[in-house]
Amino acid sequence: MNTHKQGRCTLVGAGPGDPELLTLKAVRAIASATLLLVDDLVNEAVLAHASPAARIVHVGKRGGCKSTPQAFIDKMMIQAVQDGEQVVRLKGGDPFIFGRGGEEVEHLRQAGVDVEVVNGITSGLAGMSSLGAPLTHREHAHGVVFVTGHAKPGDSGTDWAQLATTARQAKLTLVIYMGVSSLDHISQGLLQGLPAHTPVAVVQHASLPKQREALTTLGELVNTVQRDQLQSPSIIVVGDVVQGARAWNTHLSRPEPRSLQA
Repeated sequence: MNTHKQGRCTLVGAGPGDPELLTLKAVRAIASATLLLVDDLVNEAVLAHASPAARIVHVGKRGGCKSTPQAFIDKMMIQAVQDGEQVVRLKGGDPFIFGRGGEEVEHLRQAGVDVEVVNGITSGLAGMSSLGAPLTHREHAHGVVFVTGHAKPGDSGTDWAQLATTARQAKLTLVIYMGVSSLDHISQGLLQGLPAHTPVAVVQHASLPKQREALTTLGELVNTVQRDQLQSPSIIVVGDVVQGARAWNTHLSRPEPRSLQA
């Protein structure tokens, strides 16, 4: 290996799961890599685009599971680039939407590493698209807020009551990532600023064959998720745009929210 030739690093968004949702630029980056550092939520089928000679290292980071330390990942990327490797950091969804891409770019730049970012489709968008519903709408939603339900240790996290009030006043769609484990707290806060009849969609494993969804209301959200046993990784979409889902009228005709199979 040529230790005098500086390599480069590319942060690549692998999309929500369906390998056909990869961008052409992502495919080219994956194919050119000599080292791929792969997150847990990346579909293994995506790796079919990698060179047979490439080294593939799985560096998963999942809430509630044993994770690869971020410092170790940063060090591995920097060392590999300094050794002349073409490094691809492969992330589920988009690297800059709850993928720690911003943190990694900062560390790489501080080490003098050339870094490029290739965007991917985020699960919040893919999940709603799979239901046939938008995230924005001229009549129902003037904007969209992507927010995490998983606060950093020592951080008080999002003020859900205030966010709900803002969403109601400004007609915003809320797309909540990593919120299932804190759903009681989140829903209680949102109900302080949004009515209980506010439409909600929960989508687990967005874009994959095993995708599961449920349409419900904010007041019934916790009961629906528990009854249908929806788990992580799921996105939770709150707002009137959920009424645009293909199955919404069917949902309204039933006395209880039902689980919908993709």
